Order: sequence, then C-alpha cells, then structure tokens
Amino acid sequence: MNEFHIRYGAETREAIDRGRPVVALESTLVAHGLPRPDNLDVARAIEQAVRAAGAVPATVGMVGGELVVGLDDAQLARLATAEGMAKLSVRDLAVAAAAGVDGATTVASTSAVAAQAGIGVFATGGLGGVHRQATTTFDESADLVTLARTPVTVVCSGVKSILDVGATLERLETLGVAVVGYRTGRFPGFYRTDSGFDLAWSVGSPADVARVMRARAGHAVPTGALVVANPLPTDEQLDPAVHDEVLASALSTMEREGVTGKAVTPFLLAYFHEATQGRSVEVNVRIILRNAALAGEVAVAAAAAGVTGMAGGGPKWAAVGR
Repeated sequence: MNEFHIRYGAETREAIDRGRPVVALESTLVAHGLPRPDNLDVARAIEQAVRAAGAVPATVGMVGGELVVGLDDAQLARLATAEGMAKLSVRDLAVAAAAGVDGATTVASTSAVAAQAGIGVFATGGLGGVHRQATTTFDESADLVTLARTPVTVVCSGVKSILDVGATLERLETLGVAVVGYRTGRFPGFYRTDSGFDLAWSVGSPADVARVMRARAGHAVPTGALVVANPLPTDEQLDPAVHDEVLASALSTMEREGVTGKAVTPFLLAYFHEATQGRSVEVNVRIILRNAALAGEVAVAAAAAGVTGMAGGGPKWAAVGR
C-alpha cells in the first residue's frame, strides 16, 4: 500500500460513516495565528463550539509527514506548542509528507483535504486574499484559487482586513466563488463588522445555507466553494478608528522594513496584537468561536437536509486512527 495517505481520527471516520455532521478546522490558526500558550486552549474551545452545535470537529494537520483529519488532543497539542511549525498550503503537502515533518494546514490546504475526506463544511476566521501591493508584487493568497475548485462551504468573517478587500471580492467573482452574507447584505471585514462592500446575496439561517448546498449538489454543475460571510456584532468588533490607525502604521512599518511574501500576514497580525495591547487577538478569538458554532449549525442543517459528502469527492479510507 502507498505509504502516503490521509489518516482519519477514529471519531471523524465513525461520524462520516454514519452520516453525522462534521466540521473541518484548520491548524494554521492555532500554530501561527494565536499567541502561546493560550493557542492550545483556544483550539480546544473551537472544537467545543462545534460540538455544542451538534457536530463533530475534525481539525486537520500533518503529524510526522502524515495528513490527519481529526487530530486527537495530543496531536493538537503537538502542533500548537512545537517551535518552527511548518505552514502548509496545498502545494506544500506532498513535499512535507515526503520530508516527514509536522505541519499546520492553511485555509487552502484544509479546504482541499476536507473535500477529499468527504467533509462539506469548514470553519475559519478570515480568508486570505489579494494583498494591497498586488499590482506590483502579484501577491495573492492560494486560498482564492483553491476555493475556486473546491466545493466546500466555508464559514468565515470575510477576508483579513489587512488585505485589499475590494480586489479580493473581484477575484472571488472572477474565480466563480459564491459569497453570501449571513444575516447581512454587507461583506464583513474580519476585525470590523463591515468592510464597506455590498453583497449580492444573503441568507438568514443555517437551514438557508443548507438549501444552497443542496441545490449545488442537485445541479451537479462543477463549482467552487460557497463562502458564508459571518460578521461580528458591532459591539464585538475592533474599534474602526483604532483599526484604521493601526493598519496605516503597520503598512508603513512593513514597507520600511522590507517585509514581503509569506512574512506579510504574520507581520501585520503581530503588529496589530502589539499595537492594540492584545485586543485584536481577543476579537480574533471571538471571530473563530462564532464561526465554529455557526459552521456546526450549518453542518447539522445540511445533514438534516440530506446533503452528504462532497460533489466529486468522498472519504478514501487508506488508513484509520491508531
């Protein structure tokens, strides 16, 4: 048997086998997006938010070169606490597996792995997108092209507000990725409730999202992701004036220090953390907990509506949890 395969946690495999609702979760948020040592507690709280909604959480990551869908607590702790954790997008998965390393999966790679595993709902904080300097750097997240070819439902709070939100929405439209606001006609701005951009479609309940998923499956037309944009309540967002002031300072500092490529997003998020004295991290945690809860509700509604697995995908049981 090929030594390279996806391993499924025992709970995840049982849930998929029985048609129970499952929500995929990324591990980069835990390994790279939140400060230690609180990141592990937050990771556990995210999984608990999915469980409280009636679904099974399946955090995705790579352990010793092996892709795991449904990390157990020890594996989750390993990825959350180890130094120098690799950040794995889709293009990195095979190379990292061959090298036998540990790694945290991004939005792009988690979406792709979830689709392969037959998991139709994925929760994250904010998507990657088009960077503000993209007209000269061509810097655009792999999240966008991956979502264009991956029929997964992603619950998020828009794209990270450090990005060019308008350009990102244009790219999502060009790539054929459907975006619906959850109880809003405006696109959320991650730390901010409203990014300033309108949306063509909105839904009002998890059952509404499930109906869209069912229609997509019934049409059997090749399609990409469904992005469910879930804004923070206005009283939970980062103060917009503070946000704009910090962002302007962060962008200026980044340019002065010559930060580019993969280092841009971690640099800007860390700058926000320091400049807001941790308030941005508190908002980030609220974002992902709310999205995990909503994703759990969507997964439950989708299961009740008879939406199972992924169009063109499905679980491939090369191996199960030890």
